[in-house]
Amino acid sequence: MRKYILSMAAAVSLGAATPAMAYDSGSLLSMQEALGVAFEVGITAVSDAEFAGHEWQIEGRDAADRYMEVDVDATTGAVLNVDR
Repeated sequence: MRKYILSMAAAVSLGAATPAMAYDSGSLLSMQEALGVAFEVGITAVSDAEFAGHEWQIEGRDAADRYMEVDVDATTGAVLNVDR
């Protein structure tokens, strides 16, 4: 009985931990679109892409293998910031 209760508790907790689709409103840029903007700015290899607030924060490397971070507005697709 105890194994059954633990299994049910684990299943319920996994079901409650679904990923948030914050950008899935139809009017915001998808991750692929934001990555396209970052590649246009100069990123050649992506190491991390994260949705934060109303922007995509994309980290990676440029053609000279230097660190680069690009922040892309999720509504307009405008480049908000570039850190090198």
